[in-house]
Amino acid sequence: MTDFYFNTAKSIHFENGGANRFSELVTPLFEKETVSPHILFVTDPGILELGLAEPALTSLRNAGFEITIYGEVEADPPASIIKSTVASSKDLGITGVVGFGGGSSMDVAKLIAYLVNGEENLEDIYGINQTKGQRLPLVLVPTTSGTGSEVTPISIVTTGKNEKMGVVSPEIIPDLAILDPQLTMGLPPHITAATGIDAMVHAIEAYTSASPNNNPISKNLARTALSLMASSLETAVHNGSDVSARSDMLLGSMMAGQAFANSPVAAVHALAYPLGGHFHIPHGLSNSLVLPHVLRFNIRTAPEPYSELALFAFPELKKFDGDERAEAFCDTLRDLSQRCGLQQHLSQMDIPQDFLPTLAKDAMNQTRLLVNNPRVVTELDALSIYKAAW
Repeated sequence: MTDFYFNTAKSIHFENGGANRFSELVTPLFEKETVSPHILFVTDPGILELGLAEPALTSLRNAGFEITIYGEVEADPPASIIKSTVASSKDLGITGVVGFGGGSSMDVAKLIAYLVNGEENLEDIYGINQTKGQRLPLVLVPTTSGTGSEVTPISIVTTGKNEKMGVVSPEIIPDLAILDPQLTMGLPPHITAATGIDAMVHAIEAYTSASPNNNPISKNLARTALSLMASSLETAVHNGSDVSARSDMLLGSMMAGQAFANSPVAAVHALAYPLGGHFHIPHGLSNSLVLPHVLRFNIRTAPEPYSELALFAFPELKKFDGDERAEAFCDTLRDLSQRCGLQQHLSQMDIPQDFLPTLAKDAMNQTRLLVNNPRVVTELDALSIYKAAW
């Protein structure tokens, strides 16, 4: 067995309805640092409008917490939002941070919790393990079953018009992740589908990653995560009030997050990022659009891990063997996406065919991800994959 490391959140609390007693769950963490906790509550306008955060906020207020709400997080959060919020939070004397929402809210909360506690600038910590200080106490609460950000050391920032940068450091893994399936019950079918496929991609790429840190813990988590999600995604999409399906999706998403946080993702994500950057396609849908085509590219030289993983996702594929099972895995993932109502082609997203070379060129900038792919991807390969997806 080769050497490896494994990092995850210090504590994970899974409870249906847990947001209703939020203060009880977080008080030991926040009051340990100060007798007068002042919490920055990071979320997005949709969460506030739907009232999803109210049980947690009411619980905190009733317990005497001082709360400042930052509710302006947007998809693909720009660096400017993080910088301005850090500056204002330092003036307020924030002592702890809660990230409540989808991946963007949690990513923003991670960076604020780190930057508000020191003198480093956002630009100083881009890349892998560039952090030198310590963050404020941090709690993350997902309201989608997709990103797994509540247990990962990764935060993605939009730095220019189309470019994204990542901060990767164990320092931004939260102290506590709270998973409450009730918070996901109102997700619309299309968002449920896209975020669900995103989480499944996390499990698939973690399991098949060429990273030298691909390890037995991540592999086991990826297998279990994919089994949970593949068997519950359609129910969650078409019957969103099914608490069992919502619970399986939320737990599977978190476990996939633990897996890829330590055995990193690869070419599916690398080719998905330019779609979001240029055309503002939601990240989960971007992954779904390129997923079967990247996998078909990979299995030409590395079919074994996909053939192994196929049985955990779709037990009915046991009638196939080897390369044939790996091919069937790609087809079954495509069919699942289609049954869940997601678009299947880049042309459906109004992406001009003559723009595909630009996407391929931009995908090559994702070296942090491409190095983990089980097959080397050239710019010409990326263009061929985009053409197949178009």
